[in-house]
Amino acid sequence: MFDFLSRKFSEIVSKLIDGGKLTENNIAQALESVREALLEADVPYELVNVFVESVKSEAVGKKILTNIKPGEQFVKIVYDQLQAFMGGKDNVPFTFQIPSVVMIMGLQGSGKTTSIAKIVHYVQKEAVKRGKKRNILLASVDYYRPAAIDQLEVLSQSVQASFFRASSSKPIEAVHEIMNHFKKGGYDLLFIDTAGRLHIDTHMLEELNQIDALVNPRHKLLVLDSMTGQESLAVAKAFDERVKFHGAMLTKLDSDTRGGAAFAFRYALKKPIVFIGTGEKIDDIDLFRADRVSGRILGMGDVLSLVEKAEEQVKESDKNALERSLRKGALTLEDFACQMNMVQNMGSLTNLMKYMPGMGSVDIKPEMMERAEREMKFFRAIIGSMTPKERLCPQILDSSRKKRVAKGAGVDVTMVNLLLQRFEESKQYVKLFKKLGRF
Repeated sequence: MFDFLSRKFSEIVSKLIDGGKLTENNIAQALESVREALLEADVPYELVNVFVESVKSEAVGKKILTNIKPGEQFVKIVYDQLQAFMGGKDNVPFTFQIPSVVMIMGLQGSGKTTSIAKIVHYVQKEAVKRGKKRNILLASVDYYRPAAIDQLEVLSQSVQASFFRASSSKPIEAVHEIMNHFKKGGYDLLFIDTAGRLHIDTHMLEELNQIDALVNPRHKLLVLDSMTGQESLAVAKAFDERVKFHGAMLTKLDSDTRGGAAFAFRYALKKPIVFIGTGEKIDDIDLFRADRVSGRILGMGDVLSLVEKAEEQVKESDKNALERSLRKGALTLEDFACQMNMVQNMGSLTNLMKYMPGMGSVDIKPEMMERAEREMKFFRAIIGSMTPKERLCPQILDSSRKKRVAKGAGVDVTMVNLLLQRFEESKQYVKLFKKLGRF
């Protein structure tokens, strides 16, 4: 997500910080680089000018602070303007009021129906964190796309939500049935999937207006395909003029999109981006947080999101066991395997790297990441083929034991030796960190 913008801005940032001194000349050069990056990212020309001027007005004539480098001060200005442009400093997590009707709109092909399942999955997870469970109903009035209603029914089962199929195939009549079922069932939330088209048309918008009047939704979300760039902003404006909506979910931000739509949406529409879709899996959904996205664009990483991801995906018992071993300064192969399992549960190495500070401009070749992923897979298999004693005391692994372990894991002895080398390196880091009082 935002990989293109992150690479561009990281290059600009590194030049400024390395320069060590701000002048009108290098500010002008930096601003021109910012302008080019945003235009390449498919941000509308007029919005690029607004953003660049906002940075320029803050930077030119700014009193240089003595406690930070001038280049860093300029980066701070850019960061603040990025954050303001994309939504400000409001970090209060979005929540659906209970009870509520949620109306989901969007063009055909935007990922609307799948996005409903992702949002419901997110809501369920957040409820579980608070020791609750939400009683959620899904229903569809999309009678235009073949199998759209069947798709939502299948997805409802995967996210532990109820599903209701109206007997009428006429959208307005179906809405009456759905609302009666929702009220009688005592549900917390109702998500209504509406019909989309391949493009905006008058009949679709009129139908949405009628549905809107009948269900009186507390939340209306527009699902937009971020790969369509500036076109997605035009779609959003058309929906807002005719139907109105409260916020948006941008999909396909894991694809080759350059991030222009997400960058420009808040400023252009004066409405929040609530969720972003970051992959095809049901849990590939995040809240959109302007401060964190701004940090990632500037190559500062997003450590807070990485920590939250770890807290969600890693078992408490595994974390506690590993922490005990680290505090003792005695890492075993069991602990090493636990570390690798934690990383695997959090996603691919390629995705995790995007959260790390300073990685925005680093060009790590895909084959290098693939090799690292492959090594981890082999390492887990090797440790799995060892006896409990060998995992605790790897020093007993002589030549014959290594051959047996390698055969059991389906690798050669070279890979076993590589694992032991990596393990020894990790042990040295653990000892160093313990001496430094890091845990």
